[in-house]
Amino acid sequence: MTVPPVFVATARCVWQWEWQRLMAGLAPADKQGNYQRRATQFSGAPLTAALEAASNPAGRLCLIVGRSCPWAHRAWLLWCLRGLSDLIELVIVEPDPKAGRWVFQEPVLGCEALIDLYSLCGANQDCRATVPLLFDPGNALIKPRILNNESAELIELLNQLSSTILDAPDLAPVAYREELTNLLSLMQNDINDGVYRCGFARNQLAYNKAEQALFAALAILDTNLTSQGPWLCGAALSLADVRLFPTLIRWEQVYAPLFGCSRAPLFSFPGLWAWRARFLALPGVAATCFPAAWRRDYFGALFPLHPSSIIPAGPETTMQLQNLVQAQIDL
Repeated sequence: MTVPPVFVATARCVWQWEWQRLMAGLAPADKQGNYQRRATQFSGAPLTAALEAASNPAGRLCLIVGRSCPWAHRAWLLWCLRGLSDLIELVIVEPDPKAGRWVFQEPVLGCEALIDLYSLCGANQDCRATVPLLFDPGNALIKPRILNNESAELIELLNQLSSTILDAPDLAPVAYREELTNLLSLMQNDINDGVYRCGFARNQLAYNKAEQALFAALAILDTNLTSQGPWLCGAALSLADVRLFPTLIRWEQVYAPLFGCSRAPLFSFPGLWAWRARFLALPGVAATCFPAAWRRDYFGALFPLHPSSIIPAGPETTMQLQNLVQAQIDL
């Protein structure tokens, strides 16, 4: 039976209205429809307190991450690249999409969900329980406390901690400070947040603005890498590389198909394409990548963007991704 046009038009209007309401809960936006990232409660704290806590021999801190979160991936990479496992315990939480929360595989201080741990540490009632999270479990004299949950600040902190491995890289070299600052600003605004501005845009104008800025920034980085590589700041690996990798390793998996970042495939940027392969080949990096979990969590949980919750096929393992990238370089 043919559906009358008036029914189609009515259903479209109702769905658009409901979609706007759902998106308001998922991702806030300004009056022009541009996505705006929420501030976190535990950002901005002096790093000295966290550094002192990390140096306390009485107990280890915990770094709480989720496999799918690119912001947590940054911190996980710092933990891995700088060999911080003896100082900081890594705890991985799993998504619970039905309840919209992160849950622990094993209870932490009696907490089964991350939101419960936030509450235990005195978070505001309306605080979002996000990852990554640097957490001090406390002891008989010190109550459990959250040290920081802002990824950009957190990776700077992890970079300052003394490592137990020889030749642990300093990812904020003084010689590259000005260039690093400029790169971090470009990437955060137009690439790391940029893919979300594309995916969570409320209207065509907001999407167009974010998409154009995203690909313009990619072109700038590609040109820089081609002329001065092998890393974003030149000869030295830096925080810029760490902050870019979680976004670009998810490119084919979720951002191009789900967030509309599909104007051009990543291999059309040869400098970035080769750079991603180099970073993926660094010791321990591949073990932080979970393509199947990324697709499951993005396509399965972001209902307003993908109402069917059907999880599309894609490269199943990180090794397949690495082989694909390496094959492109060999060409």
